[in-house]
Amino acid sequence: MPSGNKSKIINDPLHGFLTIPSALVYDVVQHPYFQRLRRIRQLGMSEWVYPGATHTRFHHALGAMNLMIKAVETLRRKGVEISEDEAEGVILGILMHDIGHGPYSHTLEYTLAQGVNHERISLMLMERMNAEFGGSLDMAIAIFKGEYAAKPFLHQLISGQLDMDRLDYLMRDSFYTGVSEGIVGVERLIHMLNVKDGDLVVEEKGIYSVEKFLVARRLMYWQVYLHKTVLAADALLVAILQRAREMAKEGHALGSYHPLMHFLFKDVKPEDFTDEDLDLFVQLDDIDIMSAIKEWQFHEDRILQEMSRRLLRRQLPKIKVQLEPITEGLRQLMRAQAASVFGVSDEKVLDYFVYVGVLKNDAYKSDGGGIRIMKKDGSLVDVAEASDNYNLASLKDTVTKHYITYWEQ
Repeated sequence: MPSGNKSKIINDPLHGFLTIPSALVYDVVQHPYFQRLRRIRQLGMSEWVYPGATHTRFHHALGAMNLMIKAVETLRRKGVEISEDEAEGVILGILMHDIGHGPYSHTLEYTLAQGVNHERISLMLMERMNAEFGGSLDMAIAIFKGEYAAKPFLHQLISGQLDMDRLDYLMRDSFYTGVSEGIVGVERLIHMLNVKDGDLVVEEKGIYSVEKFLVARRLMYWQVYLHKTVLAADALLVAILQRAREMAKEGHALGSYHPLMHFLFKDVKPEDFTDEDLDLFVQLDDIDIMSAIKEWQFHEDRILQEMSRRLLRRQLPKIKVQLEPITEGLRQLMRAQAASVFGVSDEKVLDYFVYVGVLKNDAYKSDGGGIRIMKKDGSLVDVAEASDNYNLASLKDTVTKHYITYWEQ
């Protein structure tokens, strides 16, 4: 492992100077699995809409680590007992929480390794690294998995309704996209954290900061994460990979053997995700996908060629978003239109050009603990009940919309 001076600072455009708190944290950051995150876009295809959204999972992981350090310091000042091992464990847990993300993050999560989510891959990589580090990640893994029963608030700081992951990505994604609605009072939120009966809570005077956080999250989903043009770009990228997989299985040449080819030729299911699959998965990043698409724009298959060219030129499909489900009549109309645009009639081929999907926006879920406000008398109440903002309760409701992507001449 790397040796020498491991006391480093990193200049982050969002948080300023970040400190690497220990030699073990430094070694984890230097590990090839973690360094790969430099080549994984945080927001997938959002750059096609917001040109500044080129930040990576590497940026986000370091930012979340910085917020976790501040959260631990805040809780300790308030008398919450957190040992050095626990502090390092929860810092490592948030640092590695996204280490299993594949190319273009959520966009291709179930396209390359079907059914295998990034949380499972993250855990597999943590366990591999733990073996390399002689078991020094035991605490981090237990906290990450929610199995450190002594202090459940540590897991809640990594994965909860108000965790350091969400605080960093809202601020970071807002900063890089320029969508100001995502700006939240992170410093105040962290300073309002406390622990009651082993669980993470927010002190009553921080309720308005929590309200703004929840509203910001809802708005960021509509304006960035579920932006209709981003969805259209996502649909085209997924369709390209699906067409490439079909070509591979039919024996068409797709380039020299590469880890990407492994996932195009093989249907990787959750129950048979092997060590070989993992070895090849961690070699993949955004660069591999875009390099393949640049090559496929000259492929002999006209469908793969045309879709690849259109993505590279940002000639994206149109998209219609509505509250009502997409009717079969509309779907067939758009398929007929695609058949005319691309000169194809094969029903299976038309699936690549017309996609019907569902959007769900969950700004806040009170089940599983939610966000609890600790009143001055020590009693706890859910934030939606404690707030005098009548609109806050509505954020608990899932908003569902339906969409269809299609092509015009």
